[in-house]
Amino acid sequence: MSRRSVSLLKPEAGSPGAGVGRARVLLVEDDRVARDGLRTLIDGTPGFSCVAACASVEQALRAAPSEPPEVILLDIGLPGMSGSEGVAPLRARYPAAAVVMLTVYEEEDRVFESICNGACGYLLKKTPPAKLLEAIAEVRAGGAPMSPQIARQVVRLFQKTGPPRRIEYHLTAQETRMLALLADGHSYQAAADRIHVSVNTIRNYVRSVYEKLHVHTKSEAVSKAIKAGLI
Repeated sequence: MSRRSVSLLKPEAGSPGAGVGRARVLLVEDDRVARDGLRTLIDGTPGFSCVAACASVEQALRAAPSEPPEVILLDIGLPGMSGSEGVAPLRARYPAAAVVMLTVYEEEDRVFESICNGACGYLLKKTPPAKLLEAIAEVRAGGAPMSPQIARQVVRLFQKTGPPRRIEYHLTAQETRMLALLADGHSYQAAADRIHVSVNTIRNYVRSVYEKLHVHTKSEAVSKAIKAGLI
C-alpha cells in the first residue's frame, strides 16, 4: 500500500469479519488520498465499517464517531502529535478500541515507543489490502498483527537490549503498579480508578518515578522500566 494510492479489494463472500458483526474502525491518516482509499476499502468490504476518518490525533480525539470503534488504524507520521505519542490518549478516549500502527518506514524507535504506549499491532502501509483486512479482524479477535519486516525489527530490538536486568530503583509497590498501568495505555484518571487513589496522587507518583528513574517523559519511564525488568 503506497503513501499516495491504495488498491481496493473486491469484497468476497467469507471475507474477514463477514457474518460476525461489523468490525468498527477509526482511521487516522493525514494523507487525504490514502485516507479516502482506506475508508473506501473498509466500508466496501462486508463485515467492516469505518466509523470515522480523521487527519490527525487531535481531530480523532475531538471526533464523535457514528459508533464506538473497536480498532484504530493510526498513521505513525502525523502533523502535530505523532502517532506513537497519540496511542495513549486515543486509548484513553476510546478504551474499548485496540490500536494498530501504520507506517511507511520501519522506524525502530517509534516501533518501541508505540508498543510501550499500548499499540497492539504494527503494519507497513505497503501491506496488501486483503492482509490489512485480515489484520483488523485479527486484532478485533484479540490478536497482535505485525508485518514480517516489523516483527524482525522487534526481534532485533530485544536482541540488542538483551534480557531485562533487574535494577533496584526503589519504586514503591503503588508506583510500580501505576507505571504498569500507564505502560498498558491507561490515562492518569483510569490508573487512579484502578488503584483507588486520586488523580493528584497519581501525578505525585509520576513525579516520584521520574526522579527515581532519572527520566523526563512517560515514554522514557516505561522504556527504562521494561529494560530494567521493573514491569
